[in-house]
Amino acid sequence: MRQTFKFETDPKKGLVILSESAEGEPGYFMPVAREEYDLEEMKTAAEQGKEVFIEKMRRINFFPPFDLACKIFDAAEGFFADGMEEKLVVEYDDVESFPNLEEVVVEEEEEYVELDDLLKDEKTSEDLSEDDIKEIDSDDDTPKFQPDDDSEHEN
Repeated sequence: MRQTFKFETDPKKGLVILSESAEGEPGYFMPVAREEYDLEEMKTAAEQGKEVFIEKMRRINFFPPFDLACKIFDAAEGFFADGMEEKLVVEYDDVESFPNLEEVVVEEEEEYVELDDLLKDEKTSEDLSEDDIKEIDSDDDTPKFQPDDDSEHEN
């Protein structure tokens, strides 16, 4: 799921507004959360480092996982510097939280084996004849248990 996080400043009120939106349908983002922070406190937290900033940013209604919180901090660190812009947008796709996914896919492609090769008999490369199939099917597959059986078996 893709998400966007938008920081907007309101210098008159001394606030930073963080809005989270998630992609409900391809290309359509729905608002999920909105939090307001004191502008000066967030500037100070960004200057003090990642741990302080993440602790200050997390709230009951907005609690991103650590990897996402780090990405938001990395983008916001420059945003809260002296030459602050009015808006900052951070885009995140939850696929980013699986960094080894591409490596696994590559390994699977290299080990690809044809299904027909697995189904062939190793002794002969010929297909089974009708006689072989009849021999396999010759066993009686009728269940031995009868519903009227009142033996000690529990149902």
